[in-house]
Amino acid sequence: MSRFKLTQFTSWLRPLLKPFLVCVLALVLVFSQADSALAARAGGRIGGGSFRAPSRPSYGRTYSSPRSYRSPSSGYYPGGGFGFPLVMPLFGFGGGGLFSLLVFFAIASFLMRSFRSAGFDDGDSYTQNPTVSVARIQVGLLAKARHLQDDLNRLAASADTSSSAGLTNVLQESTLSLLRHPEYWAYADTDTVQTKLTSAEVEFNRLALMERSKFSHEAVSNVNNQLSGNDSAALPDADDNPVSGEYIIATLIVAAQGKLALPNVNSEQDLNKALNQIGAITSDSLMAVEVLWTPQASGETLTNDEVIAQYPNLKLV
Repeated sequence: MSRFKLTQFTSWLRPLLKPFLVCVLALVLVFSQADSALAARAGGRIGGGSFRAPSRPSYGRTYSSPRSYRSPSSGYYPGGGFGFPLVMPLFGFGGGGLFSLLVFFAIASFLMRSFRSAGFDDGDSYTQNPTVSVARIQVGLLAKARHLQDDLNRLAASADTSSSAGLTNVLQESTLSLLRHPEYWAYADTDTVQTKLTSAEVEFNRLALMERSKFSHEAVSNVNNQLSGNDSAALPDADDNPVSGEYIIATLIVAAQGKLALPNVNSEQDLNKALNQIGAITSDSLMAVEVLWTPQASGETLTNDEVIAQYPNLKLV
């Protein structure tokens, strides 16, 4: 290309360059604002618990080995009265002695294994590895339910999360805060998994981490009596008439011994039943609990787009 033509092209392009740069800058600003609008918000967290196998109950008896007797006619064998030499002939072996004793124990061991494989255990498997239900209930509330943020912030500051009784109180107070204002319920979802104790902690942690990952950070946290953060007053309250279509999300996750089946939520009645059911778990069966909410600061809310993007599982109630 000749120098003359290159000069003409440059003079033609120069007037268009400035509008082009302005458009690019505008697009960058628009997308950056969209990203910030969908950014994760701070959350709050209360919880604790442990996944230890319950101790086997004691019935006040101590075991002592039977006394040994020497019979002048039958030789040496444990116990007395109807000993093994008299029992074994019933099985067709006759004679008694060490061989009959070994055969008896072999048969007893085989029967025990058969009963266990068929599900008829002696109770040890239940004691050491009982059935545990891991349940999650999630509620999306209208922005006017800002009392929930205040209630949970106060609960986080004062709750005893190091004991079973304290965790039960946390669960009850949280469910009560949700039950007292059904007029603010907008979305909800439930999920229940029944598993064994050995895998219950993994399932519980999976659900808790999935919800905690949606927070930018945990502005206030009280877990196993370790209290951290207190940002409840960091942001000013929103206007007294918040924009409709903004939401607060509260999540309860519990692990409890036994079988717990929360109903699928398709209406306010279903949600009421699920909340009452999860709030009624006793301290004897409650193993762990997590109460999570976002945004944490009073007056701050999630937009409709944020709820759709981060909580696609929620259903209208």
